[in-house]
Amino acid sequence: MARIYTSIAELVGDTPLVELTNYQRAHGLSAHILGKLEFLNPSGSVKDRLALALIKDGFDRGELVEGGTITDVTSGNTGISFAAIGAAERVGFIPYLEPGTTVERVQIYRGYGLEIHDLTEIEEVADFEEKGLVLQDLVGGITRIAEENGYFYAGQTINERNQATHYETTGPEIWRDTDGHVDYFVAMGGTAGTLVGAGRYLREQNPEVQIVGVQAAPSSRPDSPDFTGHIIDGTLPLGGVDESLVPPLIHSNKTNGFAFDEIIDISAERAYATAQAVAQTDGLFLGTSAAAALTAAIEIAGRPEASGKNIVVIYPDNGYKYLSTDLFKRSEVQAGSGAGRQNDAGDAETAAPNKEGQA
Repeated sequence: MARIYTSIAELVGDTPLVELTNYQRAHGLSAHILGKLEFLNPSGSVKDRLALALIKDGFDRGELVEGGTITDVTSGNTGISFAAIGAAERVGFIPYLEPGTTVERVQIYRGYGLEIHDLTEIEEVADFEEKGLVLQDLVGGITRIAEENGYFYAGQTINERNQATHYETTGPEIWRDTDGHVDYFVAMGGTAGTLVGAGRYLREQNPEVQIVGVQAAPSSRPDSPDFTGHIIDGTLPLGGVDESLVPPLIHSNKTNGFAFDEIIDISAERAYATAQAVAQTDGLFLGTSAAAALTAAIEIAGRPEASGKNIVVIYPDNGYKYLSTDLFKRSEVQAGSGAGRQNDAGDAETAAPNKEGQA
């Protein structure tokens, strides 16, 4: 029988798990690092799950109809997903871009024929570079724009359908594909929907599952005095900072079965080194947040207590949207040193994990 789909929306999710076999063998790791290849979603990232869920949410609530327009603030992947999945569902998308959106992503937006706007066009946060970005003001501003123009504001950072879709799809897929053998779940957080939703599901199936959040080290945060100039794109801190900086979905689900067992800091330089290493050992071409999450998983895999355990890590996207950055510039970091970090002299150091609240 023919196997023909009628829309790319039907291809969202059900992504495979692939073990990091060659890297594990080369580095003598006895744990099993299982990466979920979310870049195999139709537009190339985990955000296809989010876009489809929020579009359906808009339809269900009667706030979005065919021929309507979605708007939201994005650093890249969510906007691409709204453009792609939106086209399949017959709705448009107008993005307001955060600073630092890579050249490749802007080119992709143009390829989709989108009307691109800058975050500074939102009156309520126009001076955010001087005063800092206040989420409440941002949500208020984009909500106003949506109401004035008849758009549907998807609200990726605050809409509970974000984490719920990962509870309903990503978590069950992981549980199914591992036959229920998950010891660690490792992910970075942007909106934190994947981390919260899949983490909640896995914790319900096995209370002993370790939920590990990964965040950019202070040296990879632009607001830090130690900032090196290298960032982990599209991510937010998860702990050890002012609570206003933590993704709202983490706050709203603390009474809903979600909690971290650990938060690990990873510098962009370590993530770059990991991306370069696994491209050579296992043929994986990872984006910055995927490489950072994998770096944390590698760190866990090196612990004696992780021997023989299954460590599931989310790979949100691949590296093709980051070729204009330093991610694969091998002069920037020592290739193959993903389990270590670079100090100012360029030597590899052993990185100790940070517990929650010790960022």
